[in-house]
Amino acid sequence: MYFKQIETPGIGCLSYVIGCPAAKVAAVIDPKREIQEYLDITRNQGMKITHVIETHIHADHISGNLEITARTGADIYFYEKAPVAFKHKTLKEGDTIELGTAILEVLHTPGHTPHSISLLVKDTSRSEEEPWFMLTGDLLFVGDVGRPDLAGKELLEKQVKNLYESIYKKLGKLPDRLGVYPAHGQGSLCGKGISSKTSTTLGYERHANPLLRLDSLDEFKKSLMREYPDRPKSFSHIISMNMKGAPWLDKFNDDRPLTPLQFREALKRGAKIIDTRDASAYGGVHIPGSINIGFGSQMANWIGMAVEPESNILLVFTEDTKYRDMRSILYRIGYDNIIGYLQSGISAWQEQGFPIQRLPQISAQELRDEIKSSTYQYIIDVRSESEWNKGHIEEAELLPLSDMLLKEVDLPKEEKIIVTCRVGYRGSIGASYLQLHGYTNVHNLAGGMQAWSNAGLPLKV
Repeated sequence: MYFKQIETPGIGCLSYVIGCPAAKVAAVIDPKREIQEYLDITRNQGMKITHVIETHIHADHISGNLEITARTGADIYFYEKAPVAFKHKTLKEGDTIELGTAILEVLHTPGHTPHSISLLVKDTSRSEEEPWFMLTGDLLFVGDVGRPDLAGKELLEKQVKNLYESIYKKLGKLPDRLGVYPAHGQGSLCGKGISSKTSTTLGYERHANPLLRLDSLDEFKKSLMREYPDRPKSFSHIISMNMKGAPWLDKFNDDRPLTPLQFREALKRGAKIIDTRDASAYGGVHIPGSINIGFGSQMANWIGMAVEPESNILLVFTEDTKYRDMRSILYRIGYDNIIGYLQSGISAWQEQGFPIQRLPQISAQELRDEIKSSTYQYIIDVRSESEWNKGHIEEAELLPLSDMLLKEVDLPKEEKIIVTCRVGYRGSIGASYLQLHGYTNVHNLAGGMQAWSNAGLPLKV
């Protein structure tokens, strides 16, 4: 049996290739949108992709299932009641898929979504009867379980019960030694405490995962529903695209440089600017109306919270060569309407004499002096509550960045607002978002709380 786990950077997605080189067949499970890696793997192993299996309709990434089918002739499989609008085959509890020595058995494991499945995997070259490992989709992660709220508030109670029964009853019949390979790792918003480790065993999760050590449904519900990561604006859009079937990426793979004049005309027509430069460069000069979301491990998630998914997108880079990396990030989360990027960057814009704006950066020492003289007005900390609780500026107010981006902000637009985070990255997102929405006196704490702490300034715990 051939088996390979494939990680998609930036959104914590894990997909899989399972097959049998001797039988020359393979399946791809929960594919990412860029499919070339699957084609390369199977070609190099002498296999043909015959099955594309989705453990559920994904909310956080666009699937490449239709493009795989178009390129290979493979059939697409979903659980029998999944509301999918394009041609596919259905699976139900107890179905098996044979791929030479690899046997995949379907378990219906609702909870993350009503139509979620998991796959028990046997390698008959090793054991005819004993399953080796399990692909759990978004049911069970390393250190966490799938969030049950994505199907909607009206189904939440039922989904929590489904999740409990899938984990405690259905998986409860399986042995501790069974390997567990989930559809997500660290960085995904489909869970709230997922480990950086990308596989585990059922026995270890029963021992170490707090959500698998509870005595009743009531305890499970209380523990599970304390807090969920905020749902990005992009999730509903991604679900809709995955239900209808996403366009092939091949049609988008072109370079789109824009002159400053073309860029300005697109901006006048309502396009949104994502400026990917670092906080200090953005603070020095940027185009009015832009938001600063730099390259980083959570870039896709912040875009999904800050920018409407059907927006026409304009991009600003330090180097034009960054366009292809950015294009991949956007296409993974369904942001297909990329108008183009500003060729030669912000300097080309400035040379045309077009309007510019600044986002002042304030140092830790300058902020300390303002606090001492009581000349500051608002200090907004956009970190998470858990980060805040480990230490914060006494005079600051907590407003997690996800709340700022997804909910109404109630701050006076003319007064001075200083935004801080851990190192300045999220602070610049938040400060640029406020500036974009008409706040006229916004600053970012340069270096964030790390700079404040390194300067030896006091923290309140």
